Amino acid sequence: MSELTTLLDAARQGDQKAAGQAFSLLYDDLRRLAAARLRPHQTMTLLGTTSLVHEAFLKIVGADALPVVNRHHFFAYASRVMRSVIVDYARARAAERRGGDSEHLVLDTQVSEQLAAPENDALRVHEALEVLEKAEPRLAQVAEMRFFGGLGESEIAEVLGVSERTVRRDWEKARLLLLAAMS
Repeated sequence: MSELTTLLDAARQGDQKAAGQAFSLLYDDLRRLAAARLRPHQTMTLLGTTSLVHEAFLKIVGADALPVVNRHHFFAYASRVMRSVIVDYARARAAERRGGDSEHLVLDTQVSEQLAAPENDALRVHEALEVLEKAEPRLAQVAEMRFFGGLGESEIAEVLGVSERTVRRDWEKARLLLLAAMS
């Protein structure tokens, strides 16, 4: 067994120190993953690659047990955690931009509806994924691992226990359904 597999096995049993060590081994890969996830949202300057990775680390290590078996499962889980961090951040930014708890006064509704913020894109993808999860859970998993996790077809197939061809079909179907849900 490799060192990573041993650490992930211990983390699955609830060893938070092992989860931290596994995270350290995969830190560079997670930074690349985070950079890829944030690239489309570059205008969200307050959430950088390092911030995203560290927020994900806090959520991963804060969990009672790490529900992963191998490296691919770890990245699938990390992609879900990063998605949650990005969505939480986008929601907070949207609330802050709208004045938080202060009283709202809209002078021209057409202008306020036309203004689009970059965090709205992340929220739209998240909401579309939630709709897809209810209708087709496996398609949502494939889309999440692909979009937020950056996993390839073979890695997704291994995690889900299906063939690569099934992953390709699921990804095509998921993309179409997500586009329809976002429009």
